[in-house]
Amino acid sequence: MSIGVGYTIGDLNSNSWPKFEEFFNKYNGVQNSCWCVYYHKKTPSPRIKKSEKADYNHNLKRKLVEEGKSRAVLVYKEGKVVASCQYGTFDELPRIQNASRYEGLVMKNESQNAWRITCFFVDTAHRHKGLVKLALDGVLDRIARSGGGLVEAYPVTKRNTVEIWFGSVNMYLERGFEVISKFGNSNVLVRRFVEPIDD
Repeated sequence: MSIGVGYTIGDLNSNSWPKFEEFFNKYNGVQNSCWCVYYHKKTPSPRIKKSEKADYNHNLKRKLVEEGKSRAVLVYKEGKVVASCQYGTFDELPRIQNASRYEGLVMKNESQNAWRITCFFVDTAHRHKGLVKLALDGVLDRIARSGGGLVEAYPVTKRNTVEIWFGSVNMYLERGFEVISKFGNSNVLVRRFVEPIDD
């Protein structure tokens, strides 16, 4: 699927793992060597040395991808991954539910499909080119093709972190999301229902 001039999108899976791995290795696993596993964990990692954290998270991410338990839309330029957006079901990304600030914000209808959009990351050479929006649109399309359902995300209200990690509130509002509540000091929780579509 071509997006913009020279950009394409794809999915994180076993086949695309080497290119995703190359992208994240360039930034030492991104955000303190997280490798986008923070929201996959119900609780903090076991105590490990700081020097071992990157390898631990890298190996966990690879295992989750190989098992089909870690999803992301990847943005490519000239065959290289230059941006990513992580998403998944509530079961795949359970960490949010353990946050005390999430109490009282749990969905009323637990029987419907439920999805989370957690993390964006864009290569420094490709920022401010709309890739966060492109990745988000790709995620919403994939959710629709996977049965749709309620989707929530946690955009930030501080502009200096908008493009790098969580996206802007306006970006979500433009796509039909509604602000449900404040979510900590610099985030809000947004939700919308995505209708299913057939391939």
